[in-house]
Amino acid sequence: MVKELIINSSPSGVTIALLQDKQLVELNTEQVNNNYAVGDIYMGKIKKIMPGLNAAFVDVGYEKDAFLHYLDLGPQVQSLLKLTKIVKNGSYRDKLLNSFRLEADINKSGKISELLSRNMLLPVQIAKEPISTKGPRLSSDISIAGRFSVLVPFSDVISISKKIKSNTERNRLKKIVESIKPKNFGVIIRTVSEGKGVEELQKDLLDLIDKWERFSKKLPHTEPSKKILGEMGRTSTILRDILNADFTNIHIQDPSLYEEIKTYVHEISPEMDKIVRQYRGKEPIFEHFGIEKQIKSAFGRTVNLPGGAYLVIEHTEALHVIDVNSGNRTANTENQDQNALMINMEAAKEIARQLRLRDMGGIVVIDFIDMHKPQNRKELFDYLKEQMLLDRAKHTILPPSKFGLVQLTRQRVRPEMNIVTNEKCPACDGTGEIKASIILMDDIENNLNYILNEQNEKNVTLCVHPYIEAYIKKGLYSCQWKWFFKYNKWITVKPSPSYYLTEFHFLNSKEEEIKL
Repeated sequence: MVKELIINSSPSGVTIALLQDKQLVELNTEQVNNNYAVGDIYMGKIKKIMPGLNAAFVDVGYEKDAFLHYLDLGPQVQSLLKLTKIVKNGSYRDKLLNSFRLEADINKSGKISELLSRNMLLPVQIAKEPISTKGPRLSSDISIAGRFSVLVPFSDVISISKKIKSNTERNRLKKIVESIKPKNFGVIIRTVSEGKGVEELQKDLLDLIDKWERFSKKLPHTEPSKKILGEMGRTSTILRDILNADFTNIHIQDPSLYEEIKTYVHEISPEMDKIVRQYRGKEPIFEHFGIEKQIKSAFGRTVNLPGGAYLVIEHTEALHVIDVNSGNRTANTENQDQNALMINMEAAKEIARQLRLRDMGGIVVIDFIDMHKPQNRKELFDYLKEQMLLDRAKHTILPPSKFGLVQLTRQRVRPEMNIVTNEKCPACDGTGEIKASIILMDDIENNLNYILNEQNEKNVTLCVHPYIEAYIKKGLYSCQWKWFFKYNKWITVKPSPSYYLTEFHFLNSKEEEIKL
């Protein structure tokens, strides 16, 4: 599988397209001054305790208070509260936690009112960005993520990714991390650590320790609801999490962003910095790589499949419904169940891509074409699970129900990617009605009179639809000759096939449009 990243920069932000075998599978947008990105750490101020929800509303500077549930406090929240208090008082100056005495873990079934109170200060981490009408979702189980590992304060546990299967490799990684991690810090070893040497793992962990030291330094002076420590930009975060040997190219148009990304890739994977390339073409980067066209074809309500079938995707606040239709695909009447399986498997592959591409979260219900044979339903279910393995978001897929529906839940930490693919009709301006064609020539003549007599333009060109051009030039005593005798000036008339029927524009001698 060949992977490419195409990065488009604009004044409003950065858009990152992930291609697999030239097909668009992920689209991420990083807005300028996005102050509530997943991973950012804020000095939260408790505004309200809600015993009925076993949760608290926290002020982190957003227009709506953020939500913190008891289950998101983390087992060592009392240690975090204690550290915050003594650091604010100036009685603890150690940048790490070598001399810090940990508190006991909290009860999993406890009450939030027993731990937190109104106006209390607590460092919190953004777990979900603001979505729709809701504020951010928070966690006080703070962690700092790197390329090969994740640093977890107030713990001594070393966890290793379950995707690393070899016991020898797991033991090797555990021994390396044990020898370099500081006291009272736990470490989660990520999948990409497999096969990496001591030097790379140590550098990554030291970078995370340096971030914690910056956090400790800023903690005493950070005002309530202000940011203490920010996550990296979205572009760097994506590179940190997914960059591997499968990547062949990273194309970037903006020169400054190119230098920044090249430097970052050199830091985390020196052998891969040669795949970072600056795009120097004249046309926009997304158009050059065919991404703009893929976006327009993939984000509509209806998504066509190569075999003639199509998907219909409907959205609500927390539920998405995907209907699979066979369309004009020719059915094999002798084996309808096999034909339905082929269509469903083609749809399952596209659905897995659509979930990633649109970043759809919450509950998704898929209505596949009915199949009568149990083995075909199982084959489809297994195939959908296989396709969803490429998805980095946490998800759960249920087997088909007795109604033939497949239900799945998918983690949502950012607003869903929604791109409007329908364009407003320029002829009717979205109303569904256009001006009466009978008054078109009156409009043209009125504007022509104004341009020639009021603005004193000399050489005027009229651009119209080819049908209108034919009408204007028709006959010996055409409209064009009438204008010549009336204004004593020859009006050039040019056809423009791209114009709608009643569209017209006037150009001056420099071929510039005359604004009316």
